[in-house]
Amino acid sequence: MAAGEESSTSRSLQETPTWAVATVCFVFISLSIIIEYLIHRISNWLERRRKIALFDAVEKLKSVLMVLGFMSLILTVSRSFISKICIPNEVANSMLPCRKTLDSIRTTQDLGYDQIWSVHGLHERILDDENVSPEYCDSKGKTSLISEEGANQLSIFIFVLAAMQIVYTVLTMALGRAKMRRWKTWEKETRTVEYQAANDPNRFRFTRQTTFAQRHINPCTDASILLWTKCFFQQFFNSVAKVDYLTLRHGFVATHLSVGSSFNFQKYIQRSLEDDFKIIVGISPFMWFLVVIFLLVDVQGWNVYLWVSFLPLTIVLIMGTKLQVILAKMAHRVEDQNTVIHGAPLVQPNDNFFWFNNPKFVLTLLHYTLFMNAFEVAFFVWVTTQYGIKSCYHEHREVIATRVVLAVTVQVICSYVTLPLYALVTQMGSNFKKAVLEEQTTNAIKQWHAGVKLKRKKQRLSSQAAADDFPENSTTISTVDSSSHQPPTLASFEICSSPEIQEAGPAMHTVAVEIQMASVEKKLERDYRVI
Repeated sequence: MAAGEESSTSRSLQETPTWAVATVCFVFISLSIIIEYLIHRISNWLERRRKIALFDAVEKLKSVLMVLGFMSLILTVSRSFISKICIPNEVANSMLPCRKTLDSIRTTQDLGYDQIWSVHGLHERILDDENVSPEYCDSKGKTSLISEEGANQLSIFIFVLAAMQIVYTVLTMALGRAKMRRWKTWEKETRTVEYQAANDPNRFRFTRQTTFAQRHINPCTDASILLWTKCFFQQFFNSVAKVDYLTLRHGFVATHLSVGSSFNFQKYIQRSLEDDFKIIVGISPFMWFLVVIFLLVDVQGWNVYLWVSFLPLTIVLIMGTKLQVILAKMAHRVEDQNTVIHGAPLVQPNDNFFWFNNPKFVLTLLHYTLFMNAFEVAFFVWVTTQYGIKSCYHEHREVIATRVVLAVTVQVICSYVTLPLYALVTQMGSNFKKAVLEEQTTNAIKQWHAGVKLKRKKQRLSSQAAADDFPENSTTISTVDSSSHQPPTLASFEICSSPEIQEAGPAMHTVAVEIQMASVEKKLERDYRVI
């Protein structure tokens, strides 16, 4: 390129054809409108289907996109100012992610070459003081804190990270729910005569003869280390068996509802996962702080990212083992309490089984595991697209291959092993989640709605019969006693009449009212319009 020739890549808008500017602007505006329209349609569909938790997840997704927009805007506006922040060359040459870049620059300078190739070999810089004006910091013998190109690449990385976090979360939840689809069949089985006969309360059995005890109780696992070793390997082989689901369902219903209740445990777990999804789809401030830490320690020779890639795998394996240990401890507690049982084994939900007596801590670990794994994949995608596969980031191919394999392994284990275990075992806390109230509310409203329609139909028929008997009095007005059709209160729900809720006192009823009032009012408005 000649010294006085202007690069076509550095033209400003005043030197660009108007049709090119208008075309690019039209494409970006169209894409933005389409994305906004799709999100709006998804929100409306979820609201019509009364998927409140997923609707809230979409709203959180919109807030994440808004944060990304602000971050990108701030970086774009301030990158010129940032590039004029000058730091000493000694400081600028410390803690470099690619030491090869600095060495190549020093070599070319020592040899007297006029051209210096950048890391990825795509950009050329001509050192000619007569024709090329020096940079702002170069004229002072210093280096920019971050160049304008570097700020632009950083904004791209932040977008890729957020997008990968959303994709990873959605993919994990989708694969996990696909694995749990067979639970619907198990739930239907609890309403069959065969299941009722097999769990007849009048049937006596030794505890060790039950399938649940045979699966989790072993004399060789009395020691803690042996128990954890057994549970570590057990999570990879039918992590959630049919007997585990049916036993924990029986314990949950017996503790929080009433024995023989028609409560749909599978749908309750599904709604609980939807509530959890709206939490893990976002990126918390502490997670952004972790991003800063990871970028700080990305120094050539430290190989920190290789060790960080093992962290999600370690956490997810420990979580799966811990959840299996909880199942085993429940079985041991049943055996310690009763040598002979009536019907099905009755496990007692308790927060003491979980870390820090808090089942929600498992969700926190799952959230951060997905985020760290998403960071690994996002960093690999960003480096490959920005600098190429032959950049210094990919200098050690065996390290890159290891990190990619670990990321895929964590995705598979988290989706097919850890998530189903989490969804089932975390229901065994001392308190149930608010999703348990939704089904009771829906059933009570449906019963009340059916009663209203039936009574109005009877009154309409009786009014028509009276008009036929007395045609001259055809001005009969059909009225309905509104007092007999008051909407159901939470006190009339099966869940609120259970002994556990009654013992909880007014506080539990207050929480239940706050949770359900909005959905009940919307449902009643639609019912009155239908009637």
